[in-house]
Amino acid sequence: MGYDTLALPFAVTALGDAPGRPAIVLPGGPCRDPAYLESFAEVGREFPLAVLHPRGTPRSGGRSRGWWNDAADVIALADALDIDEVDLVAHSAGTRLALATAARFPDRVRSMLLITPSVAWFVETPSDAAAMLANVPDAAVRDAFAALSEEPPATEAGFHDQFRRQAPATYAQWGETERAHANVGGVSLEAATAWFENIPDDVVDRITASPRPRTLVIGGDRDLLTGVQPVRDYAEKLDAEFALISDCGHYPWIEQPTEFHRVAASWLRTVRAHEA
Repeated sequence: MGYDTLALPFAVTALGDAPGRPAIVLPGGPCRDPAYLESFAEVGREFPLAVLHPRGTPRSGGRSRGWWNDAADVIALADALDIDEVDLVAHSAGTRLALATAARFPDRVRSMLLITPSVAWFVETPSDAAAMLANVPDAAVRDAFAALSEEPPATEAGFHDQFRRQAPATYAQWGETERAHANVGGVSLEAATAWFENIPDDVVDRITASPRPRTLVIGGDRDLLTGVQPVRDYAEKLDAEFALISDCGHYPWIEQPTEFHRVAASWLRTVRAHEA
């Protein structure tokens, strides 16, 4: 399955080979090359998944107009796929794009699966990540935690160095699988900066005032990027269901692929149960 013939100003790729009406996948980063999604724990073998490569990623090029405005790209893809009500699957920073799409185009979003979302901008709950360190056995993960609170760098080289130093703290453990995954899917300071531009000052109010599509939030019980309680409160604020995956950091399809597949596939199976 391919989407190369779609006349869109951004790239779209298939994740897996399942036939039928695809869910749209929104990667994080922000604007990280979606290659880091890898096989997505083989969810795409059961459900068709169309991955939107945000503007600013290598295959799409260009520059993000800010995640609030880039919601129009999600709808453009849904239109190109002839989908009236879309199911969104979003990771990390990509969950902002999912929320923007649901708020701006509430009649076009049927459901959202939000995976280890960025939450500090949306809820006021203090992070409990520091307290979680006591239950983290891997010294490399603990040692990298301090880098998560560093100020953003001003240069591209500094941005990549910070990403490298933070990487161990984004997983529950820093083993061979995690080290290999951390090197997949490039990131760019320029693209990430553009992602946060042109965002309305009242964006949280706009989102919370909008209709709620059916939503599941997945968290990791060792996700030091977000903590656990803030993600619980984020799900509650969205009137969403919540699933917490054990022994897991920010990338559940890499760290706990069997459990991630079970939770994600069960969700997609449920929201699609009434399709003809």
